[in-house]
Amino acid sequence: MCGRDPWASRDPAVPAASPAGDRGKGERAGSGQPSSRLAAPRDAADLHLELCLYTLGNLIVESEAVRRQLLPQGIVPALAACVQSPHVTVLEALGYALSQLLQAKEAPEKIIPSVLGSTLPQHMLQLLQPGPKLNFGVAVEFAWCLHYITCSQVNNALLITHGALSTLGLLLLDLAGAVQRTEDAGLELLACPVLRCLSNLLTEAAVGAVGEQMQLRDERVVAALFILLQFFLQKQPSLLPEGLWLLNNLTANSPSFCTSLLSLDLIEPLLQLLPVSNVVSLLVLTVLCNVAEKGPAYCQHLWPGPLLCSLLGTLAFSDTEVVGQSLELLQLLFLYRPEAAQAFLQQSGLQALERHEKEAQLQDRVHALQQTALHS
Repeated sequence: MCGRDPWASRDPAVPAASPAGDRGKGERAGSGQPSSRLAAPRDAADLHLELCLYTLGNLIVESEAVRRQLLPQGIVPALAACVQSPHVTVLEALGYALSQLLQAKEAPEKIIPSVLGSTLPQHMLQLLQPGPKLNFGVAVEFAWCLHYITCSQVNNALLITHGALSTLGLLLLDLAGAVQRTEDAGLELLACPVLRCLSNLLTEAAVGAVGEQMQLRDERVVAALFILLQFFLQKQPSLLPEGLWLLNNLTANSPSFCTSLLSLDLIEPLLQLLPVSNVVSLLVLTVLCNVAEKGPAYCQHLWPGPLLCSLLGTLAFSDTEVVGQSLELLQLLFLYRPEAAQAFLQQSGLQALERHEKEAQLQDRVHALQQTALHS
């Protein structure tokens, strides 16, 4: 695999995006307002429960001593009992309190194993099922809860057995449809944790079984992902790395997802993202390396085309990682499409390489690429 490890689990923070580890931290009060989507009328006890959950969430953030007392007193079973409430506002408050608990520094060792051993994961996934009963606020809270669990890597395989890949894959498609129907920029609040969860879960899924476990055609997943990438480009560019990291994990060891990328003619839209930022450029180039390393049949779709011109552009970047990934991609392209090397030479490719000859991190790869280009 070229460049960074595409199967590495994501931590809560991503370059150029708001850190997920801080999402939701800080005090929050209950709405105190009735919801039009309640399944039953609220009474004083329901309002009391909602306010207790928000207060509990705020206390969890502020004090490790409080968290130490809550665990032996049965906080996880108590939260699991609350998840069966028919009231949307109670569920949203529950998601908030649980998300604070899952962000604690001791969560991977002391909290998440208990949560995974409860009924909470199954209920969380049920609340993320697309359909008329899906409530946006509740889904956002529990998607972030799921994210904190998956990035801990405590037992992601268990979540997969509960159908997490399938549920989140369907939700991804649902979100892609939603961004096409509405201008509401709030959709990224749900899209971000869903993308992160899928990326992390793919580190556990068997390569050959990803499509089967998602229970979706590869083309649908890739098409939905690109709809979201275009949405992020227009509304929230800082979230582009989230979608690209998922695309990276999908294509890393899966020829079928690479085939979908090519059959849907998505190479050029991918190349159009290169100027956004160095982080985005690096991920785009890594995805393209995933495609190119699959062999000659895949590289035939990469050249002739706009790829070579784009790579000559990225060789002018000052970022060492971006240039290094460009060199890796060119090496693969020349290996499987020697004619591309001749075109590279004709377009002043050697001059583009010369500016990096004295850079310690790049000079070996620059020299190797020069030799490949000259002898292809």
